[in-house]
Amino acid sequence: MPVFVAEMLPPDPRPLPTLVASMLETVMIAFAGTTIAVALSVPLALLSTRSLFGPQVTVPLRLLLSAIRTIPSIIWALIFVVTVGFGPLAGVLGTAMYSTGYLSKLLYEAFDAVDREVLEAARVMRVGKLAEMRYIVIPEAANYIISQSLFMFEYNVRASAILGLVGAGGIGFYILSYAQILDYRSLSTALLVLLAFVLGIDFVSSRVRRRFLPD
Repeated sequence: MPVFVAEMLPPDPRPLPTLVASMLETVMIAFAGTTIAVALSVPLALLSTRSLFGPQVTVPLRLLLSAIRTIPSIIWALIFVVTVGFGPLAGVLGTAMYSTGYLSKLLYEAFDAVDREVLEAARVMRVGKLAEMRYIVIPEAANYIISQSLFMFEYNVRASAILGLVGAGGIGFYILSYAQILDYRSLSTALLVLLAFVLGIDFVSSRVRRRFLPD
């Protein structure tokens, strides 16, 4: 390890513009994938909520979501590289698939925790299933939806950094290339760029939480 670290120092600044551009692509992949996942996860999680629907609906959906999240995002990216070709689109779709399975589970567990007495009172008033979801379940879990969506985005930035290993765009392509050609000084630059972006996103995310979520 001392020999390896010595070969990484000092970082090579020459590939910095290319690495920053590829890291921006990585962030965009993570953002697009997370946005798609949130849009899909909320309705899927509602349909998987036992307090809203019977087992004939919730059981098959939960099994499907479990199967989706069992496959890592990098494998999903590899599948989409085969189907749609190399590039960021495969990364976006791979990130969206895994995130949908993962986020849906977190959300349907939150929806299941909504006070059932409130739901029973609404059913006595015959407000309808859509009204229950719109005016009771989603508002009760709104803070959790925001919090978990931010967490999913932070996670996907880190996960998207390695999608380039399978040709799905982003900084992972350069990390793999530098490692393969033993250019450790450029590799250390890539890792520092990744670290800087992750810390910046963590900072922005914490400010968003402080602004919109209660202590």
